Amino acid sequence: MSAATLLDSEDALLARLRAGDEAAFERLVRATSPRLLSTLRRMLRSDDDARDALQETFLAAWRALPRFEGQSKLSTWLHRIAVNSALMKLRSRRRRPEESIDELLPRFELDGHFAAGSAPSGRLIDEELSEAERRAAVRRSIDQLPEAHRTVILLRDVEGLDTEETARLLGVSPDAAKMRLHRARQALRTLLERELGAEAPV
Repeated sequence: MSAATLLDSEDALLARLRAGDEAAFERLVRATSPRLLSTLRRMLRSDDDARDALQETFLAAWRALPRFEGQSKLSTWLHRIAVNSALMKLRSRRRRPEESIDELLPRFELDGHFAAGSAPSGRLIDEELSEAERRAAVRRSIDQLPEAHRTVILLRDVEGLDTEETARLLGVSPDAAKMRLHRARQALRTLLERELGAEAPV
């Protein structure tokens, strides 16, 4: 069953879920697993970790169902749980200091002008590149970012969360999330220029 069909009958499904209907929960799992797994793979960059996080997502959802008030769609609620599961795994991985992205950011002279070699080129990505090639280049470049900056890009620009939700999930203020996102986008632009030999509109 597709996610669209699931959402068409969400009220009835939610009633069954709240009643502890295991068949209804299996239906929810089948309908939402592909998108959630894709999100988790992007965030964790490990198929095994993504599958573990998916299991944790559904376990947490099953336990939390009695408290789910239906103020958002089931798929949106599950997505938030999945992102939280991924972030918890990322936090548990941290063993070393976060890498700096300073060398990927524009540099300025005292007079405010770009330092030599650090200004955006102003060129566009080669139009002969296919959309698939461009997406692959963006994915590879995102993967090169340090974890904190990679995560904020994924949450805001890939998963489409707003600034407030992103900040809450990252445990920072909205202003800090905005600054981190701005720096991450600048660094991503530099990485794309290096990979493609041209500036990418990030």
